[in-house]
Amino acid sequence: MKFDEIESTKDIPLSKDPIDWVIGQDHIVKIAKLAAKQRRHLLLVGPPGIGKSMLAQALSVHLPKPKNQISVVENIRNPERPLVEIQTINDIKREKKYAKETRGKVVSPRNVPGFVAERLGFRCVNCGTLSPATREICPRCGGNKFNQIDRNLRSTSEFEDIITEIFEISMYEPEDEVHTTRVDSHGNEELVIYQRIRCKDGIERIRVLDQKTIYKLRQRKKTKRKNVIIPIKRKTFVHATGASETELLGDVRHDPYGGHPEIGIPPHRCVVPGAIHEAHEGVLFIDELPHLGPLQNFILTAMQEKKFSIVGRNPGSSGASVKAEDVPCDFVFIGACNIGELKSILPPLRSRISGGGYELLLNTTMEYSDVNKISLARFVAQEIKIDGKIPHADREAVELIIDIARKKAKVDEKTKKSFTLRLRDLGGVIRFAGDLAVGEGSEFIEKKHIGAAIKHAKPIEYQLKERYGSIWKGSGKDEGIEQEGDGVGRSYR
Repeated sequence: MKFDEIESTKDIPLSKDPIDWVIGQDHIVKIAKLAAKQRRHLLLVGPPGIGKSMLAQALSVHLPKPKNQISVVENIRNPERPLVEIQTINDIKREKKYAKETRGKVVSPRNVPGFVAERLGFRCVNCGTLSPATREICPRCGGNKFNQIDRNLRSTSEFEDIITEIFEISMYEPEDEVHTTRVDSHGNEELVIYQRIRCKDGIERIRVLDQKTIYKLRQRKKTKRKNVIIPIKRKTFVHATGASETELLGDVRHDPYGGHPEIGIPPHRCVVPGAIHEAHEGVLFIDELPHLGPLQNFILTAMQEKKFSIVGRNPGSSGASVKAEDVPCDFVFIGACNIGELKSILPPLRSRISGGGYELLLNTTMEYSDVNKISLARFVAQEIKIDGKIPHADREAVELIIDIARKKAKVDEKTKKSFTLRLRDLGGVIRFAGDLAVGEGSEFIEKKHIGAAIKHAKPIEYQLKERYGSIWKGSGKDEGIEQEGDGVGRSYR
């Protein structure tokens, strides 16, 4: 596509692969794709707003889908040391199939013996009419479905008064479950359980469990209870920038009853995974990596061991004595920072990254060319789609954005014939202009909207300089007093 063929950003096709949305970092994108294929760690270095976060998130799309599900299983012998279970897709399918086999057959009340329907509350004991078990009055005879008159006793009674009838009435509550027997096709007697259940559509029906299903259900109940902490269907990108210790490493929730077997929460149910565990088989991304401080040591340990125990981190909590050992955390680590903060990254962590991956310095400018003009036009279209609340931009508006990118490269990077890649600032201008277009009811973002956005979207430092002559004079306005020549403040009076 040529730039002259573009009438508006509607005409610009966008790739379905998010890694193609990264502008001006072609060499870096190639290495990122290789890192995804080979599962290598990355350290992305560069100023804010050049696409470090977008690159990390796009890389995660190129990773294969997770193959394992991680659960914390009850340890009957030592509840405070729950076990860790790793299941594959086949294991999960087998478990679901077995669970389905133990559900039994769901039927209508008219498909079970009459006495079963009566005891479960579906059938009126007086006239035999079927109705919902929650309905106490029979819709046909108007009597109480759960009141049964012993007619044999009534016919032999010497007193035919109302008091006798009251004592002849037998009342019962509908049962949730009925156990009985039946003869199977081979002539053998087998146990059958009928259960009253409420289905997803809100209608009550009956579940039938035969002898074979009952046996499987009992075997299933013997299996240990578990808590799935990392499901197999999960995102492959975990953003942990600014995470606290518990968010990053996991924790064990407090139970006020101390895990009491009757009224408390079992310890294995209180285990909470951290970001390093949620990123298992995926990407763990941490922007502003040096700000983690001492927590970088834990990242290093997790990268080395590919497993990290989850413990209670609050000494005053009942979870402090609980420990789930060796929870898997095999992730691709992507850290990001500014150039001036490199020295604040722990040397062992940098060594681990460079030893098992790549350190990449991102570009801040790209060459002034027709191809890169198209790339910037595509960037405008991407920002409009990401925002979702602003209209498309016409060609004149896009041309002005491209010219701003050229001027910013000259001012910020002191380079001629190039475009800036500090695209976050340009994204702010596009959104401001889009909001102005929406306010006017305009079909497109036009050149005038971009111009107005540039005028009003200047950084505060520029606004202070324009209004007060200098940043220093502007900052003094917060004090509410005016400085005189001798440095003594003058009151409002």
